[in-house]
Amino acid sequence: MARRKRVPRQVREQQIMDVAVAVFAKRGYHAASVDEIAELAGISKPMVYLYLDSKEGLFLACLRREAERLVAAFQEAARGAGAAPELRLYAGLSAFFAFVAAHRDSWVVLHRQASELTEAIAAAVAEARRAVMSEVAGLIRDGITESGRGARLGGQDADFVAHALVGAADSLTDWMEHHPGQSPEAVTLRLMNMVWVGMRDVLDGEAWLPEG
Repeated sequence: MARRKRVPRQVREQQIMDVAVAVFAKRGYHAASVDEIAELAGISKPMVYLYLDSKEGLFLACLRREAERLVAAFQEAARGAGAAPELRLYAGLSAFFAFVAAHRDSWVVLHRQASELTEAIAAAVAEARRAVMSEVAGLIRDGITESGRGARLGGQDADFVAHALVGAADSLTDWMEHHPGQSPEAVTLRLMNMVWVGMRDVLDGEAWLPEG
């Protein structure tokens, strides 16, 4: 009788997380069952705990992996888009929206569920958000610097624009779900025209003030 080939631990953990992301996205954290995850992964429940410690540990592992994939997709696209900050930002945001469209279960776990759970999970979400925010703010700072008008807008303004842009991108993922005909590139173009063009107008000295 041939012996079953042992699956390396790293490979097995990835298989468990693949299944867990789908189950968490479908059922929510509280309703998701480790029994179901184990059954779909083709292993025993004790093996899930052996590899990933607990249900919270499993969710955290899924959250961190998907967040790392999202940040990596943004970084890779931005760095391969040329020298101009606006082109790097466009490429990074397009990759962000493409990731969400292609990995909807991952985004449900990251965006809709995690912030409502334990402190450890909320902290992991905040860490992932900071990583994206840092990338976006850096590109905006580059844009301000390269405009030659950095005296008008500074680091705090870049941080403000980054928070507004990332917040808008978060909200637009829900909008995309209800408008499936909109491509990631089309959504990014709309967002860039609202945010980047607006920032450019401010650099040119334009500003809106309430009358009276």
